[in-house]
Amino acid sequence: MTAKILIVTGDAAESLEVLYPYQRLLEEGYEVHIAAPEKKKLRFVIHDFEEGFDTYTEKPGYTWPADLSFADVDPGAYTALVIPGGRAPEYLRNDAELRKILKAFFDADKPVAQICHGPLITAAVGGLSGRQVTAYPALELDMQTAGASFQDSEAVVDGVLVSARAWPDHPAWMREFLKVLRSKALVS
Repeated sequence: MTAKILIVTGDAAESLEVLYPYQRLLEEGYEVHIAAPEKKKLRFVIHDFEEGFDTYTEKPGYTWPADLSFADVDPGAYTALVIPGGRAPEYLRNDAELRKILKAFFDADKPVAQICHGPLITAAVGGLSGRQVTAYPALELDMQTAGASFQDSEAVVDGVLVSARAWPDHPAWMREFLKVLRSKALVS
């Protein structure tokens, strides 16, 4: 039986932060599903870093279909969870169905990978209290307010929680997440 991993996201998620882990985990042999507020074609964005801008810029990105809605997710069917960043976490953290999914993963101590603004969702369920994390650097105060110890590093591992700052950190982030999956014998 192939181990299944769930990616939770929505419109305005960072294209690379959804598609890189999706394809990397498929490459490792996992079955990967994308869940969103509703089953539809999602519209992602591309965030880039341009000289002269005080923050990142945003452009339209790829589209990709969600496999299922949050309401249709059975957290018990999945061995791990991935939370991409972008602007999507700003509104997704308010979704009661998504908060139920995250709570189930944390209650079962299942591996969770989060990147960029993804920890805003984790914070909404109290999943950062007492943990060491990283996130997009502008979220340092948000992470501290959520009770986490913020580290400005390309990948931070705290038990089964693996976090990264943004898409330039993908290699370290996925390398550490795969180590966690293998240590838990969650191989495909």
